[in-house]
Amino acid sequence: MDRQQEFVLRTVEERDIRFVRLWFTDVVGTLKSVAVAPAELEGAFEEGLGFDGSAIEGFTRITESDMLVRPDPGSFQVLPWRGSAPYTARMFADILTPDGSPSYADPRYVLKRALAKASDMGFSFYTHPEIEFFLFERPLVPGQPPVPVDQAGYFDHVAAGSGADFRREAIQMLESMGISVEFSHHEGAPGQNEIDLRYADALTTADNIMTFRTVIKEVADQQDCFASFMPKPLSDHPGSGMHTHLSLFEGDRNAFFEAGAPYQLSKVARQFIAGILRHGREISAVTNQWVNSYKRLWGGGEAPAHICWGHNNSSAMVRVPMYKPRKENSSRIEVRTLDSACNPYLAFAVLLMAGLKGIEGEYPLPEEAEDDVWLLTDAERQALSIRPLPNSLHDAVTAMESSELVAEVLGEQVFDVFLRNKYSEWAQYRSQVTPFELERLLPNL
Repeated sequence: MDRQQEFVLRTVEERDIRFVRLWFTDVVGTLKSVAVAPAELEGAFEEGLGFDGSAIEGFTRITESDMLVRPDPGSFQVLPWRGSAPYTARMFADILTPDGSPSYADPRYVLKRALAKASDMGFSFYTHPEIEFFLFERPLVPGQPPVPVDQAGYFDHVAAGSGADFRREAIQMLESMGISVEFSHHEGAPGQNEIDLRYADALTTADNIMTFRTVIKEVADQQDCFASFMPKPLSDHPGSGMHTHLSLFEGDRNAFFEAGAPYQLSKVARQFIAGILRHGREISAVTNQWVNSYKRLWGGGEAPAHICWGHNNSSAMVRVPMYKPRKENSSRIEVRTLDSACNPYLAFAVLLMAGLKGIEGEYPLPEEAEDDVWLLTDAERQALSIRPLPNSLHDAVTAMESSELVAEVLGEQVFDVFLRNKYSEWAQYRSQVTPFELERLLPNL
């Protein structure tokens, strides 16, 4: 038994922890949880615990239902919202097949495979997400627009505002679980907030994002409001994204940095950007996986709808942030397409592998987009070779279906289940008669 496992077992005993929840996600990123009694933990570390995988979206067929869940002791944290003793803790878990080998249906393992590929090339992959979400008043009324908890705007300070109180409580809870927060503020739309997590390796960040969503929902419930990561819940306001800063390191050296190069970007960084751009359409179904995602991307408000890059260009899919000349580690790129509701394990995996393809294939970086891409005409964008991102989930899934890259990254089982799930979502959406149609057409036709 290793030191991390020993630490967990000792902490559980010393702190009177009666329940340990093992967390994992299904293919579309829904958090799953199973509670384990402390007496079962040692066996869970050694052999895993059995469960019926056929009941989880995409894990296995009914005829091959036996699966194992094995906790990762390095992710152990006490849940702060569970109050006084006896306490509840959580660990993220890996999904295994009955013979103890990793399950190819586990989104966490999809990301681990991508990180192993990066490691084979000499790289470590770091990410830093800026997570946006909305706070709405309760109760939510079915069929009616949600009511934001405030009418504030970007960076507004609202005296005694529920948003500020909410962010303070959420940040304290996150930091008590070892998740460092860098910034927080009110975003541009009423009731919209942003909390930025400090950079970490991609697997830790993905785990932190899943914890973040749970914490935000728990704090909202405590404060009698409702938190949503829906990409665009309000028609007349910007949606919620998860702008994510990416960088590769070779040991302690930032592989994206080159002194004296344009924007301090190395050849590796430029090829990495080129890979993300070239494969941008085919990975969109993973980074923006919901029907509602494309209303955010094509709804304006600085959301990126076109495949291009630029220095400090908020309309671009990939932005190169302001660099600090004497700070090598500040060289990074920012991908602005991601939803805060994506499956972070799959999203980080496809972004990383698209970038690595760019490095392996020595993709040339297209010319920089210096203007606001939204203000260009279609003809101007075409002349600049700026292609659009998919404009609907159906468009995105169609592009993904023919992608060798995404099939390779996700693996056959996740690729197939994800496609079927998204085509089903599109079919259900397309069959709906919307309030827009009833308002515009019913009285006149």
